[in-house]
Amino acid sequence: MHLIPLALPQEPADGIAGWAADLVDTLGGPGAGLAIALENLFPPLPSEVILPLTGFAAGQGVISLVSALFWTTLGSVVGAAVLYWIGALFGRERMHALWGRLPLVKASDLERTEAWFAKHGTKAVFFGRMVPIFRSLISVPAGLERMSMPVFLLLTTLGSLVWNSVLVLAGYWLGDQWDTVDTYVGIISKVVLILVVAALVFYLVVRVRSRNSSARHGRSS
Repeated sequence: MHLIPLALPQEPADGIAGWAADLVDTLGGPGAGLAIALENLFPPLPSEVILPLTGFAAGQGVISLVSALFWTTLGSVVGAAVLYWIGALFGRERMHALWGRLPLVKASDLERTEAWFAKHGTKAVFFGRMVPIFRSLISVPAGLERMSMPVFLLLTTLGSLVWNSVLVLAGYWLGDQWDTVDTYVGIISKVVLILVVAALVFYLVVRVRSRNSSARHGRSS
């Protein structure tokens, strides 16, 4: 297939966007898939840049829209599968041993988390693929809990297809303004990160107060 280079004034010249554009120019759809697979393994690579840029490339005729969606979704699934097997190889025994060395946590906390994932894991994997920051991370507990591989792959494919379609089509329709997607998704990512940090701080405060209260009761008795 003859690839039409992104030789346009709006083409990103450097940074992650430039690297992704070069991959798509050189390899076409598989290049976009490779970029997204790497994004899953290295979350600092932003899908909110790579996917809209791929959509922009499809709008310029560099690749077809179907190819853009197919290869980026395949890349998402491949990257997620690698993280799944990292979690599976690490294993629950190692996880419990590591958890036991952490301060301010109890074995029961991990057991409750495992119970929650056993009950809600399918929803977590599917919807987690559409949440910035958690898109990659959700694959690790799925591996730790040894979720059925066919189920994991199906949910990951469907969730990734939804997320990828939204961002690829946004880049396709926005044309040379594809980079505005990064701005809006970046805001969502920051909100998610703030909520996660706030929840973690709240958890630590409650845990410290609980431990101090237990210590005072122990001394008084």
